[in-house]
Amino acid sequence: MTTGVYIRVSSNNQRIDSQRAEIQRWLTAHGHDLDTVQWFEDVESATVITRAGLNALHEAIFTCEVRMVVVWKLDRIARSMREGINTLSRWCECGVRVVSITQQIDLSGTVGHLVAGVLFAIAEIELQHVRERQRAGISLAKQRGVYKGRKRGTFKARPERARELRKKGMTLSEIAQALNVDRRTVTRYLKRGSA
Repeated sequence: MTTGVYIRVSSNNQRIDSQRAEIQRWLTAHGHDLDTVQWFEDVESATVITRAGLNALHEAIFTCEVRMVVVWKLDRIARSMREGINTLSRWCECGVRVVSITQQIDLSGTVGHLVAGVLFAIAEIELQHVRERQRAGISLAKQRGVYKGRKRGTFKARPERARELRKKGMTLSEIAQALNVDRRTVTRYLKRGSA
């Protein structure tokens, strides 16, 4: 099982050294060969929208290079609870074991799957609430005549990214998860590239 470690600092003033040292101690204590561990790091703050290290880890997971992810704390993964739970959900669906060393959480085995299931159920409820609020807001905006929808020619994600991931052998579902769009959108992006 290939192990990937993800480290992120929460502000530009922090350094990753302490997280790295604690994780190395944990890996060594649990019999992991540090030479085989893949490290993914983001040294910018959580306010930055794109994180190269996390994106690289997503790709390694979806291409099955990484089967276990170790983090210092679960909040390193995401900026919000919903984003974190969605990320964990995608990883667990891929059969990835997720370990948070400071919180002593191991999302593997029966108990791990139970904990993940509870977290995912909460995320699904929150997502439904968000959609309901969004529909209500759009309805009000339409009544006032101010809703125009998304501008023609704009996209939720980069269509060329969908094509790149498809060339790497990822399925439609995996691409949809990686880009945070639905499968129909991925299909549209891929058709657009072949036209």
